[in-house]
Formats: sequence, C-alpha cells, structure tokens
Amino acid sequence: METIKIFSEKIIKNVESVIIGKRKSIELALTGLLCQGHLLIEDVPGVGKTMLARSLAKSVGCSFSRIQFTPDMLPSDVTGVSIFNQASQEFEYRHGPLMAQIVLADEINRATPKTQSALLEAMQEGQVTVDGVSHLLPEPFMVLATLNPIEYEGTFRLPEAQLDRFLLRVQLGYPNLDDEIDVLKRQQFQHPLEELQQVVSAVEVSSAQKQVQSVFVAESVYRYMVEIVQKTRTHKEAYLGASPRGSLALYRASQARAAIEGRDFVLPDDVKTLAVSTLSHRIILGPGARLRNMTANDIIEESLSQILVPGGDLQAT
Repeated sequence: METIKIFSEKIIKNVESVIIGKRKSIELALTGLLCQGHLLIEDVPGVGKTMLARSLAKSVGCSFSRIQFTPDMLPSDVTGVSIFNQASQEFEYRHGPLMAQIVLADEINRATPKTQSALLEAMQEGQVTVDGVSHLLPEPFMVLATLNPIEYEGTFRLPEAQLDRFLLRVQLGYPNLDDEIDVLKRQQFQHPLEELQQVVSAVEVSSAQKQVQSVFVAESVYRYMVEIVQKTRTHKEAYLGASPRGSLALYRASQARAAIEGRDFVLPDDVKTLAVSTLSHRIILGPGARLRNMTANDIIEESLSQILVPGGDLQAT
C-alpha cells in the first residue's frame, strides 16, 4: 500500500496549502473519496467547508459542481430535466449540476425534504432517474454536503435516510492562533486556491479506490467493528442506534485509513479513530439523553470503553 500512501500524501499536502492546520479533517475527506463515499461537513460559517470541497476537487482533477440549496429549489434543479426538442420531435435530457464527479451541496438543510430526496438515488446508486429514464453519474462520484448546525431559521431537518447515506461526518472547527495568522498572510494578494495545481488524475483516484478494497481485515477486527455498532443500538440513552450501513461505513473507512497510513491490514486503532465520524450522525438520542446534554459522540465513546480491543497478529497469513 506504499503507492496509496504516496498518492494520499500528495493530495493532503496540496489541500493543506489552502486549508491550514486541519490535517485530520483533510484525511477524513480523502478517506471518503477512497471509499467512494460521501461527506457531511457540519460546522459554523467561515471555517473553510466550501474551500475543502473545492481544493479536493482541484487536487484530483475531477469535474466540480456547486449546488446552493434554497427553500424554493425543486428536485429538477438538482437532477436535470427532459426538454422537448422541436427539431427532432423527441425529449432530450438536460443534465443538472449533480452530473459532476465532485458535487458540493452547500447548506443542504435549506432545501425542502422533497429536494433533499433528489440526492438519495444519486448517493446510493450512482445514477439519477428523470421521467423514468436512468442516467449514470460520472466516476468517481462524491457528494460533499455542508450544514450549519447553529442557524435553524429557514432550514429543514435532514431525514434519517439522508443522513445514513453519508459515509462520514466531518467537523473543521476554528483554527488556532498561529494558523489563523498564517491564513491572513497567505491571502494578502490572492486566495491560495487560485494557484492550486492538480497533483493526481481522476483515473488514479479510481485505481486507488479499487486497491483500497483489498486491504486485509482480521476476523477479530470484523467482530470488533460490529460489536461497537451493536452497542450503540442497545445503549440506554439511544433511541435508535447505527444501522448495518454504519457497520459497512466503519469497515470501508478503516480500510482506507490503513491504506493512507501505508498498511495492507486494518488495526483496531483505525476503527477507534473513525468510530465517531462514521457512526455519530446515524444515532438518534433518547429524550433522557437530551435532558442530560449528552451527544451521540458520548454514546460512541462509552461503547468503545466497554468493548475489549482485539490483539494478536492482525496481518494476513
């Protein structure tokens, strides 16, 4: 997996020239890309959510599209529409902004549930259906959706089915003092994104995605993953725990993290590191947990502390 490690380091270093001091968040974004998954970037305005999506797309040479969600947006504004051509006397499909390799769904919670649901088929099956005709999306395909967790006026809650389609939830957070000073200095004359160069190709991304699937997972690590997920379902403060899709997300993300680290096998540390990012948005808290100001992260941390970490030789024999 040394080639994946070199491949990943190129992308991470390139994106770090724009998103300063957020290596862990960049690694999570790259993990999602290598898993052919989708990212929910949840944070306050102005911390670089949009820049992360744009710099990742530019680094890997993928086509990029941005959808600014608003309450009056219709599903056809996302997926595209069939228009009757008078010359040919036939309906022609005019693709929407979703027909790109990396799609930024900006402020996704501002759209109505009807419009949000237009993304479900695309995120799960890699296609859109317009007037009964299915159209395949380009590969690799990835949705990065941003969400402001503070502002509630004019927003709509994301349905559980929608949240479950996101492989990872990423939070950038504010930069520290030195990093924020560095941000100011770098933007004295122009934005770093303007001079950002492509470092790998979309073909290399597709190849890396296939290689990641061959990362070995020991039987004890499989069990460890599923035990964590099942623990969230039986936790007394959880109304609804993570779904089997959560187990699959944790499995795929752990494979990608191992590959980024240059390993061809998954460690329990990979699983522990990614548990919160892959499972927290899939858990619905019970009323008692809300009263005690508990979060989904607390439930996952408690679950991790109660499960025995597997040891021994975890490499392929």
